[in-house]
Amino acid sequence: MIEQAEVLAAAETLFYERGVQQVGMDQVRAAAGVSLKRLYQLFPSKDRLVLDYLTARDERWLASVREHAGKAGTVLAVFDWLAEWFAEPDFRGCAFVNSFGELGGTSDAVAGIARRHKEAFRQLIRDLAGDDELGDQITLLAEGAITMAAIGGTVEPAHQAKRAALTLLDGAHQNRRLQ
Repeated sequence: MIEQAEVLAAAETLFYERGVQQVGMDQVRAAAGVSLKRLYQLFPSKDRLVLDYLTARDERWLASVREHAGKAGTVLAVFDWLAEWFAEPDFRGCAFVNSFGELGGTSDAVAGIARRHKEAFRQLIRDLAGDDELGDQITLLAEGAITMAAIGGTVEPAHQAKRAALTLLDGAHQNRRLQ
């Protein structure tokens, strides 16, 4: 449904830019160009809109990372993807961490989506790394880079984390040869 997709796109822009709690349904309505009545027909509550926004973002974000890394065939490509994301003018960090920070203590549903997103990202990196422990370590580097890029306003954390991941991969490769 095009109208529903347009509302979700408008909500995503506003929620990601300003924060979920700072955006009211009337602002979403105005940005999407629909009546308030129609907005509530599509999304019966702001909670439903927030959950649908996070779900859609989760699917799109993970698919984009997966596609980029899959084409490159290496876990290190995740950091190249992150650098591109960090360079976007509207980059505000991780929408799931941001939403969890705002609502995770009061919304089990938001906390659940954030946890599932982080677990799916971790599993993606584990799969790319071919080793769970190494994947978990690389995930921590990626997650730290996202946070530092959001706070620092620079892409450099992606490059630093990539270099650290390369060191981990080299060490794991050397350990395998010695065994």
